[in-house]
Amino acid sequence: MIQSLKKKFILISMSLVLVVLLAVFTALCVSTATSQRQTAERGLESLLHRDTDNTTQFEIGKPSSPSGSLPHNNDYLAGFVVTVDEDGTVTIDSVSSVIISDDTAQALATMVMNSSQDSGLIRSYSLRYLRDTTDGVTRIAFLDASSNISAMTELIITSLLVGALALLAFFFIILFLANWALKPVEASWNRQRQFVADASHELKTPLTVILANQKILLSHANHTIAQERQWIENTSSEGSRMKLLIEDLLFLAKTDSERVDRTYSEVCLSDVAQNSLLSFASVTFEAGVTLEDEIQPSVSLQGSESQLRRLCGILLDNAVKYANANGKVRLELRADSSGATLRVNNTGAPIAEEDLPHLFERFYRVDRSRSTGGYGLGLSIAENIVRSHGGRISVASTAAAGTTFTVYLPLVPPKAKRDKKAQA
Repeated sequence: MIQSLKKKFILISMSLVLVVLLAVFTALCVSTATSQRQTAERGLESLLHRDTDNTTQFEIGKPSSPSGSLPHNNDYLAGFVVTVDEDGTVTIDSVSSVIISDDTAQALATMVMNSSQDSGLIRSYSLRYLRDTTDGVTRIAFLDASSNISAMTELIITSLLVGALALLAFFFIILFLANWALKPVEASWNRQRQFVADASHELKTPLTVILANQKILLSHANHTIAQERQWIENTSSEGSRMKLLIEDLLFLAKTDSERVDRTYSEVCLSDVAQNSLLSFASVTFEAGVTLEDEIQPSVSLQGSESQLRRLCGILLDNAVKYANANGKVRLELRADSSGATLRVNNTGAPIAEEDLPHLFERFYRVDRSRSTGGYGLGLSIAENIVRSHGGRISVASTAAAGTTFTVYLPLVPPKAKRDKKAQA
């Protein structure tokens, strides 16, 4: 799909460039040809109406002619005039800077007399002509057009070469821009494909277990519920896991499309953190993990209480799962004039440095073989919650200090600030 989109982008862009170049060079050639024709017509008029016996020479220092007009006498023009009498006799009336034989003049006059147009171009001789008939006598002025034809030919060839080079240059530029512009799209597309594949894989496992349990139950149709309690409870457990997974996927989908409820209110983050610690007291006790805290009182900010509670729960759950035996989990909350900083630390084996940049990716798990690792969506959800509140989250892990997740949240998220300005 991405390659097809890239090809379409390049094709459309190159077509537009080709149309523009054709328009520019066509306009240039047409403008040049029109200018040459108009200049030639003025020269023909000058040749046709000048005195045949006048061979005026230019005087240095003479005032120039009015702008836009040719000198009335212009012997510098390479042309000549022939006269055709009523009986068809052709005579060379005037010659300027050319050598013309009587036979050639006769042939040219015949061509012009047989033409239906009073002006035009005789390509075989590279001559432009202008015909004027008065009182039965026809005078025909001829002007050398070889230089104009040569100039137009060179202009066309140059335009083709420049156009070809420009197309080649634009092709590489457009190719670079296409790769640059579509790189985020390609990355997003690859993430989406991976997300769908991972979600399908994670949903497949509980579905397989549920279907297997159903087959067992159907094969024991005469047994009581008490006899088959193990399979029923297993089915219920897998169904609950599927429900949690689907809820997480829906939350991520909503945050991606910005459809999560962001009606923020004043939230006491100190109370949220303290309540989260209380809810994990039994879990840490069973896991043999010591739970410590250092919570600054009365830390309040604008946000979603349910999402901030979920954020604390995800970080604490992750810390308890990966704390070592007889380890320690510590939650700290501090605030200053600009925002609040929440830190959750757990002792235990450090996370490998190569895994740290991927921790917030969806379905990413450091050790996929460990069932306690969940689906790999928790930290991705945490990052989305933090980002929706205008904050940032980071992680550091060393053997000496353990693993620490640090969350910074502004007291007033950017969206809340915009809403206040809009209301004002």
